[in-house]
Amino acid sequence: MNPRIKDVKPTDDYKLILTFADEQKAIYDCHKLLDFGVFKELKNINYFKQVMVKHGTVVWPNSQDICPDTLYLDSVKYDKKI
Repeated sequence: MNPRIKDVKPTDDYKLILTFADEQKAIYDCHKLLDFGVFKELKNINYFKQVMVKHGTVVWPNSQDICPDTLYLDSVKYDKKI
């Protein structure tokens, strides 16, 4: 099992700056999701920026979420502050 999400910050270009429970930092690019099903609503940047952490993953008000394992495996890890 991979670490869960502790904090999330959305960017203006549909990326999520993530902090995992183990303090690892990463960036997850949401572009590939924006044309699929319930994720199409995320194209509205104001809605996209309403992302929050709930139960160890990222969620939006209308129940969109991304599996925390996907976030961990598919994100780009980094050590520097953004």
